[in-house]
Amino acid sequence: MLPAVVIYFVLACALLGLVFLPEPRAWVASRLGLLAGATRAAVRQSTSRWQRGCDHTSRQAAAAASAGVSWMRRRWPLWSAAVALLLIPPTVVYLLRDRHQPEGYVDLADNPTLVGQLLEGEQLVAPPALPPEVFTTAEVQQSRPLLSSADRKWELLDHDFRQRLLMAFKIMKEQHGYDMALLEGYRSPERQAMLQNMGTHVTHAGPYQSYHQFGLAADCAFYRNGKLVISERDPWAMRGYELYGEVAASLGLTWGGAWKMRDLGHVELRRPGVKPRNQ
Repeated sequence: MLPAVVIYFVLACALLGLVFLPEPRAWVASRLGLLAGATRAAVRQSTSRWQRGCDHTSRQAAAAASAGVSWMRRRWPLWSAAVALLLIPPTVVYLLRDRHQPEGYVDLADNPTLVGQLLEGEQLVAPPALPPEVFTTAEVQQSRPLLSSADRKWELLDHDFRQRLLMAFKIMKEQHGYDMALLEGYRSPERQAMLQNMGTHVTHAGPYQSYHQFGLAADCAFYRNGKLVISERDPWAMRGYELYGEVAASLGLTWGGAWKMRDLGHVELRRPGVKPRNQ
């Protein structure tokens, strides 16, 4: 306690002396002035040394650049060959990127038979058909006109596409708890024309402008408590559609929910040589 009192007393006396006594105040001011002058001199000296160092470095860099340019002019065949050797390997790899894939790499979209190969010995079987009245309720007819007359025969679908779609149904059930139902698979050109005539809110595609006509597309929905759930306003169904899109993409299928005119239950297998316009 006593040392703190002594320190406070000394500091208070010093402060009062600087405020009321001219001599101590002048002495402190002179010392501060000397310190400031020394600081300015040191700064000027450091700045001068830094500028001289920069000038020296710039002259060295310019000389090195000039020497480098001169060397390159004299030995251009040598460095040109070196650059070519450096560029040849990545160029060759880039040009051959589509012919050689890393070991274990697979592209489902480019290999229509891959799912069949993966499921060899475990060919998935279509689920039992749902009762016809499931597709004729007022709610279903309002969401999907003419659904009662749609074709739901799994055997009319392309084999590889059918196996991918069945795998998607299996994953949705086992991993996410969603039972799925096939609303429409193969669609005849005549039915496609009829749906097109109903308006663009149904489809933009005419006959042979949809993958349905090739057995490479399907419209699906969810089956809960004995009823089809199609409405996007149902949060449970909307979450299911998002999961369905992810599963479909993982199996090499194109999901209609990613289109500008969204078709959340639609998936298709795009195959080289079959190029209908998107719905």
